[in-house]
Amino acid sequence: MKNTVAIITARGGSKRIPKKNIKDFLGKPIIAYSIEAALNSGLFDEVMVSTDDPEIAKIAKKYGANVPFFRSEKNADDFATTVDVILEVLESYEKIEQHFNLGCCIYPTAPFVNAEILKLGFEKLVNNDLDSLFPIVKFSFPIQRSLKIENDTLALNFPEHLNSRSQDLPFSYHDAGQFYFFKTKVLQTAKKILTQKTGYIELSELEVQDIDNLTDWQLAELKYVLLNKKS
Repeated sequence: MKNTVAIITARGGSKRIPKKNIKDFLGKPIIAYSIEAALNSGLFDEVMVSTDDPEIAKIAKKYGANVPFFRSEKNADDFATTVDVILEVLESYEKIEQHFNLGCCIYPTAPFVNAEILKLGFEKLVNNDLDSLFPIVKFSFPIQRSLKIENDTLALNFPEHLNSRSQDLPFSYHDAGQFYFFKTKVLQTAKKILTQKTGYIELSELEVQDIDNLTDWQLAELKYVLLNKKS
């Protein structure tokens, strides 16, 4: 039995950034960073890319990933969740008699993921007997003081904190959107990543950038260059 699998989820058809998953990021396709991080970590018996796109598959194989099967049409639209895709991958492997105890879903537009972060996450998952683990990042300003727009005017989301000092409010965090470690059997049973035994790695704002548009892309490149100058 193979023990660990890295699943890089890279469907075609990105609308806001055309060919987003294979767009050049500082000299190579952005998906290459995720593939190389997984391979260089030495953690995985299998590093695969789940895609519906032959061009993505070709580039994935060029950088050392496997593409043993293509994603179904059902899980290649805008409504399929990450968990849907992972479950399909695990089921497809089981059909060819390959089973994994642990998995890691890595997004294809996560150039800040590296072998060291993956090793840290893996060790924490195993040593603490967690169901799952993923990186988080602190909101830069307390969400208790966040605003909303109602009838073209501003209002507080949490009016009870109108006079609260920001330094007195607890920190809040969000998913860094980079990778998820998980026990395969737990995920297949619960059909969700976040359980009562989910751990975390906290990253800095410099190590995290959601990439939904070209401005995000440029910010990610700037952060990546700055990070690698420091290292």
